[in-house]
Amino acid sequence: MSVVCMPWNTLGLLLAFGLLAFAVVQAGEPVPVYRDADKPVDERVADLVSRLTLEEKATLLNHRGPTVERFDIRSDQWNQCLHGVSWDGGPTTLFPIPTALAATWNTQLVHRVAAAISDEARAIYNAWHDAPNFKGTRKGLIYRSPVINILRNPYWGRNNEAWSEDPFLCGRMAVAFVKGLQGDDPHYLKLAATLKHFAVNNVERGRTSLSATVSERMLHEYWLPHFRDAVVEGKAQSLMASYNAINGTPNNINRWLLTDLLKGEWKHEGFVVSDLGGVRTMVEGHGAKKMSYVDAVAQSLMAGCDFSDKEFMEHIPAAVREGKLPEARLNDAVARVLRVRFRLGEFDPPERVPCRKIPMSVVCSPEHRELSLEVSRQSIVLLQNNGNLLPLDRAKLRRLAVVGPLASQFVAGDTSYIGSAKRNTINLLQGIRDRAPNVEIVHVIGAEVAPPAPRKDAPPPKPFDSADELRKAAEAARDADAAIVCVGTTLAVEREGRDRTTLALPGNQQQLVEAVLAANPRTVVVLINAGPLAIAWVKEHVPAIVSAWWSGEEQGHAVADVLFGDVNPAGRLPYTVYASESQVPPQDEYDISKGFTYMYVRGEPLWPFGHGLSYTRFEYSDLKLDRKTVLPDGRVVVKVTVRNVGSSPGDEVVQLYVRDVEASVVRPRRELRGFQRIHLAAGESRTVELLLPASALAFYAVEQKQFIVEPGAFDILIGSSSEDIRVTERLEVTAP
Repeated sequence: MSVVCMPWNTLGLLLAFGLLAFAVVQAGEPVPVYRDADKPVDERVADLVSRLTLEEKATLLNHRGPTVERFDIRSDQWNQCLHGVSWDGGPTTLFPIPTALAATWNTQLVHRVAAAISDEARAIYNAWHDAPNFKGTRKGLIYRSPVINILRNPYWGRNNEAWSEDPFLCGRMAVAFVKGLQGDDPHYLKLAATLKHFAVNNVERGRTSLSATVSERMLHEYWLPHFRDAVVEGKAQSLMASYNAINGTPNNINRWLLTDLLKGEWKHEGFVVSDLGGVRTMVEGHGAKKMSYVDAVAQSLMAGCDFSDKEFMEHIPAAVREGKLPEARLNDAVARVLRVRFRLGEFDPPERVPCRKIPMSVVCSPEHRELSLEVSRQSIVLLQNNGNLLPLDRAKLRRLAVVGPLASQFVAGDTSYIGSAKRNTINLLQGIRDRAPNVEIVHVIGAEVAPPAPRKDAPPPKPFDSADELRKAAEAARDADAAIVCVGTTLAVEREGRDRTTLALPGNQQQLVEAVLAANPRTVVVLINAGPLAIAWVKEHVPAIVSAWWSGEEQGHAVADVLFGDVNPAGRLPYTVYASESQVPPQDEYDISKGFTYMYVRGEPLWPFGHGLSYTRFEYSDLKLDRKTVLPDGRVVVKVTVRNVGSSPGDEVVQLYVRDVEASVVRPRRELRGFQRIHLAAGESRTVELLLPASALAFYAVEQKQFIVEPGAFDILIGSSSEDIRVTERLEVTAP
């Protein structure tokens, strides 16, 4: 773990930066407690807080505040690392977007990705402390990642930043990612993770003033479990209060959410930070200028928001002097923020902090690029493969048509969250050329995702000739042995601040697919997208469809590996793909039982949650429970045998769902409660063991204000997706 280093002074060389690293010992003076690395952290924090003035405390709660000169404590400045470290000094390894990471259904792999990201973050941090002429933004070790908002809304512009529509899957991924970022050292943190955006946040339009109407039961069962997992099990060091309100109370001043639940019931010891401008929304958004800034700051802190923008620094002193903010609460907020920074090693000698030694050679290292390729491969979902069109046999291909606007265009994801310098990214066209050097590749753009945005410093772009491009695409397909059509979405369609307006393929990409398929029935559609696409016509008519996401710098190679059979695909959908927009409830409906997600979807989805095909086949048998009855506080060991009955090796994702046979309240059709990704050689079989605690069968009882496990029968469902259930057993929950 790295340490913030101090500038030179008259007593010797101290490495420079914000929160001074270690003690300067004046002649005859004892080392202050807060600088004594052998003292307990809480004792050191309390000592430093006791030395701060009111104004200094206020300054330390501004994430971009000035240095507190008396103690040489620099503001952290924070950073981002959703799928790569944000840094303007050079490229960092670009991994697939979180949605693609979730599609791997591989928590060990996600942990490795997060560990690699935190290694790069620490290396950059170490380098700028060691190099006086370091180039690039100098930021600290508090990272505002991951985004774990639940993907209830398929139109949400930020689906690419998040993980899944399912709280259980999202929770497992969040725990793995947080632990990877923060490291496993018992004393020092590698980075401090910040869970975003707490809570019930997944609409962009009006996000700084909207109020989500959510029932108490739905809040506890759907909108909060994954946050709880990441706090209680993952030990995430901070959470960001989202802009929105819940049932009329803005989250920035929601004491129940930030204090009673988070810090009380969940025992969160870290801090809460507002979203950027969160205090301002109390005045200009939710407050509509009816609240003063002093009141907004005081109410935010009293509710449990510990850290914010310049408004905290500017108005905390007045809030204390006017009696609106007790200094004891202010001290608690300062202590929470400082405790995290102490655990990051910022006050300790560099030699005591293990990850202070991580070198810059890890940034964009060959090992990390190989890891990005592995993740991209594991994330690819084979949605459809009628007639076993895939994999394509390179030895039998003379000419291959690769068409579509996203064949030659690389979509990184939101560049606010990754290294901004140019890197060697591999698009689909390049990947296919690299993997099939002896095949003639014909490329045509064929369609537009969206018209290019006008630029003030450039002449207007040449108008796109749709008819001519469609004609050229059809010609290329007609003369080829097979056609690959690469279509989907870009940041012009879905991103922060921009919800989608349709689930259909944007632009004239649907026409392109139709034209190419008419010219060549051996057509494969490769989807490059984040949120789900309702493409019923494509599913009905195109034989092979692959979901490739925005999947990192090695995307082109990964997709080509799947298309040519060098990799057997095993990704699984982390969300439901709806058959049509009419199947989706309104965006302002926060009760998922009205038709959202695989748990309550009405009618058949286009592709179900957990779906994904393989080039081989797996059989399930011998489902066994170690007991047929269980008490509400007990647990069951579930075992199932899975055999690869195909002719090639491959991965299978074994999924465990539960269904309450007869409940006193409305319950989901089924709920994911376990999964495991396994690799099997051809002919190999394995017994997979999954642990099912009876508490996973609970629902939130509003009258009792707690989760309860209702006695009765539950179906245990094991399969390859939420709709592809292979074996079942029944479990009886008995009363104590």
